[in-house]
Amino acid sequence: MNNLIISIGRQLGSGGCEIARKLANDMNCHFYDRELINLAAERCGFNPKIFEKQDENYGTLKTLFGAFSGRLGRMSGAFYSNTMSQEELFQIQSEAIFKAAKTEDCVFVGRCADYILRNKPGLFSVFITANDDDRTAEVARRRGCTTDEARRFIERKEAERAAYYNYYTSKKWGAAESYDFCINSSLLGWERTAEVIEQVIRTTREEGLRVKSEK
Repeated sequence: MNNLIISIGRQLGSGGCEIARKLANDMNCHFYDRELINLAAERCGFNPKIFEKQDENYGTLKTLFGAFSGRLGRMSGAFYSNTMSQEELFQIQSEAIFKAAKTEDCVFVGRCADYILRNKPGLFSVFITANDDDRTAEVARRRGCTTDEARRFIERKEAERAAYYNYYTSKKWGAAESYDFCINSSLLGWERTAEVIEQVIRTTREEGLRVKSEK
């Protein structure tokens, strides 16, 4: 069987990261979220904070000479430059995703992993949403801000996230047709949502094996 690759897209405040972490733990998969940033940075000798600044946010990132801790290797012939484009950073991160997915079962959160690994057998893409009030309350709790501030934060960050995803994938962020499976975490709560996703993935893989064996 091909190794299992799960890509999780999520609305802000939907519990997507927490659900993905539980899914990874229950299915014995390696979990990649912020860790992916560190892995990508390690591959090119960058400070991970450079990647954090461009995380799922489209635009050109300008860096300082002091941020480099090594050469950029084969990245577009650009090394020791004071600028690195979003596309170059995306390429570095894509290579890190490919490397991780090549040999182990993985759960990736965001970062266009569903598109980057679209041709890899074993990929299952999920999008997690939630009711607006639940998402607003969660973001307000997490950030210690007012409801109005949480709404504005969600609107701004999701616009950035959608622009990033739409630009690199030529698909539409959050649209059902962009993913294998979509689910509203407000219906069952985070823990049960993770369990449902796991059940759907296991059933899909088992049915795939059964169909293959019948041919």
